[in-house]
Amino acid sequence: MPRAKKRSGRGGQQGNVQPFSDEDASIETLSHCSSLSERTSAAEEAGETEEMAQEDFQYKLKVYIDSTVDKSAKTRQVALDGLKTAMATKILYEFISERRMTITDSIERCLKKGKGVEQCAAASLACLLCIQLGSGIESEEVFKTLKPVFKTILNDGAANTQARQACATSLGLCTLVAEDDIMDVYATMESFESLFTHLYVREDGSRPSVNPQTTQLHTNALLSWALLLTICTGNVATYKLRHLSKLPHLLENDDVTMRIAAGETIALLFELIRDVDPEFDYDGWEPLCEKLNALATDCNKHRAKTDKRKQRSVFRDVLKAVEEGDFQSETIRFGTERMVIDSWVRKRTYDAFREFVGSGMNYHLQANEFIRDVFELGPPMLIDSAALKAMKSSRLERHLYNAAAFKARTKARNKFRDKRVDVGEF
Repeated sequence: MPRAKKRSGRGGQQGNVQPFSDEDASIETLSHCSSLSERTSAAEEAGETEEMAQEDFQYKLKVYIDSTVDKSAKTRQVALDGLKTAMATKILYEFISERRMTITDSIERCLKKGKGVEQCAAASLACLLCIQLGSGIESEEVFKTLKPVFKTILNDGAANTQARQACATSLGLCTLVAEDDIMDVYATMESFESLFTHLYVREDGSRPSVNPQTTQLHTNALLSWALLLTICTGNVATYKLRHLSKLPHLLENDDVTMRIAAGETIALLFELIRDVDPEFDYDGWEPLCEKLNALATDCNKHRAKTDKRKQRSVFRDVLKAVEEGDFQSETIRFGTERMVIDSWVRKRTYDAFREFVGSGMNYHLQANEFIRDVFELGPPMLIDSAALKAMKSSRLERHLYNAAAFKARTKARNKFRDKRVDVGEF
């Protein structure tokens, strides 16, 4: 029987392979060109989509600006809230700069003719407008228009309490950002003093009658006063030292917010005075430390647990500042950068901006030139999204790191953890 022929592994037709022709090369070149054109067109479409989204966003802002003068109070409120959200989360300098006086007129109108919540929203929007414009002629023009309105509402005892509270906070921050005359800063501080000094114990030892509804107003006035104190010269800070003998009485206030504000202001005063005179010696140092220590270890049952926890945390730091001159530093991370809050001056400034910007604070720290200048962060760093994504660790890397840290922490704790031992029956 004849032996079968061994088949070729490539098959009969595949054995005759034609060489790579010029026609194939041209087809390959065309495929590369088509894929390149597809990528280019995709990038162009993404750019057009982004441009359309930007146009839609600006159109929405224009609608909000026009709606701030609507007859309906609800429509005006929605418009003010929309502008506040936009300014807190984005940098809109060019758009706002062209329309700043229109927005200013709307804010002034809402402050004068609005009621309660609408006035609060307008006061907050004024601060965000100044933060967007930064320190310069533009924000000064805005503030010169709004400052008389702020002071009128603030000093009007018959005005809405919430509106007065909002004006106290907004007047402080707008003065920090846009006031060009230091003497006007001192005059504004005196306006705040005329409010929170009502809570001081009188010379005959009697305590003033306090209306619980105005406690928050006095608290906001004290915090704004402390904010402006951070930009005063050493001589003025020394002159304001006269409040140090009165402020400890505010630590006995029933409102936890007022107690915390008074404690942080005392720590700020000590820090500023020690910068001028490192050997500063306060006569009422021992009674003050005893009072601060009592608040740092407060365990009164009639106070809420949340209030006690927050109070103890703050007054531990205040006590350390008064006794040792130390500050519990805090690191703020945003993008690829970080900022250290290493003083009471820096903390009061950061808290003031964060109160208005809210969750957009990290974005403003990255991109807002004015805020970066306030905290001495230098010009904004230009990092594209691809580079930022490459800097971030992957989810697997974070998981492995956390697992290793958990394992090491468990081993370290087991060394000091009591082991249960089986004990036999007697």
